[in-house]
Amino acid sequence: MLKMLPKSKAVNSEEFIFYIDLITDFLKKKSLTKAINAFMKEKDKFNALTSYGVVLFQKNGNPINIYDLKDTETVVDTIDEAWETRENEKSYLENGLYEILAYIFRKSREKRKNYRVIIISDTPSKLSEDYYNALYDLLIKAKKFSAFIDIVRVGEEKFYEDDVKLRVISSETHGGTFYCPNEKLLQNILGSLTQNKKEFKIIKTDEPEQILTEDQIFYERLAVDLISLSPDDQEICDICEQELCPICEAHSDEIHKCFNCNAKYHSCCAAKYSLAKNIGFKHIFRCINCQTLLKLDEEFVNMIYEEDLEEELPEELAEPIIEPEIEESVIEEPIIEEPEEEFVEEEPMEIIEQEPTAETKKVKLGGFFGREITISKKGSKTDVAADIPEAVQAPDEQISITALKPPRRRGKSTLRLCKICGATITSGSNCPTCGAKIE
Repeated sequence: MLKMLPKSKAVNSEEFIFYIDLITDFLKKKSLTKAINAFMKEKDKFNALTSYGVVLFQKNGNPINIYDLKDTETVVDTIDEAWETRENEKSYLENGLYEILAYIFRKSREKRKNYRVIIISDTPSKLSEDYYNALYDLLIKAKKFSAFIDIVRVGEEKFYEDDVKLRVISSETHGGTFYCPNEKLLQNILGSLTQNKKEFKIIKTDEPEQILTEDQIFYERLAVDLISLSPDDQEICDICEQELCPICEAHSDEIHKCFNCNAKYHSCCAAKYSLAKNIGFKHIFRCINCQTLLKLDEEFVNMIYEEDLEEELPEELAEPIIEPEIEESVIEEPIIEEPEEEFVEEEPMEIIEQEPTAETKKVKLGGFFGREITISKKGSKTDVAADIPEAVQAPDEQISITALKPPRRRGKSTLRLCKICGATITSGSNCPTCGAKIE
């Protein structure tokens, strides 16, 4: 992240590395060295802690590389001497970036500072996609070492086949891609880089850096173990400022030191510090004094971490979080009670006698002592729903009296009804119930 910060919170030391990847004669040596020399003089006005480097490939494929130079004249002289023997057939863009990033990673072991890489190129690289994929993996790591890459593409072409690749390389490292169609514009482009970046520093946040788990081996090889003290070294830890470790209180916890600045650590103190200030892995951290990348035994740090968790657990149990009591009726799933049906005593059905008319007549159901109902003489449908028991009724449907008769058998029927009492006559000429004569 780029932000304006007070000097006390910023990394002020910078190193600019110029990677000259020029194959054609479009950009003359005089214009190149003039632009670079003007850039370095302008930069030194703002930051006296700036150093410089240059990388340039020769015809045999071997690079000339010099780094961390305070003398700007040496940078210009190196370009001048190697110009005639430089590679002029193909671009070594990926190879040069491998070399520069390897230097940045090595240097980051000893000192933390901002690295600014400026690539000046005029020809797209023809290397296979595998080279770029490997390079991209290194670029992701380079961001965590405060590396910025700006690319200046020199030439008259409007479009280049590697435009996308260049933009990805620069954007992934918080840099930019610039196009220079005229050699006279190079000095202005480099000058704009000085103006854009001179007020910006790299934030060192307290949050752990986000690092992929699969990169652990890379960082473990890059980090350095603590070394034993020399006979003349004072045995006092720079973290706790004591000779005896206050954490384990064991004399067996010997003090070790950083190889670069001699900062001293108890094993327990270093483990506690690494757990709080690591780079993304619990056992890899930067020296409290010189920012060198250091590492501890991973199993030992994990053991300290687990012990810290066990110590925190009883405290949590001793002061449990008191939650407001909630009635069981609220917690439990509510039971929906169906309203009880009120028992209503049925009143006896009131039978309203209807005076027979010319269109109706009265008959009894079930013999002489059966219920009496009124029916139509023509056997047409009539509203008798009130006179028929509820079990016999069909909802919202009128029932004819013929529906109450027994089903007729096929062929000649032997069943007859008494016209007087309605009894069923199976045989004989007289009704067995009322004695009426049956026709």
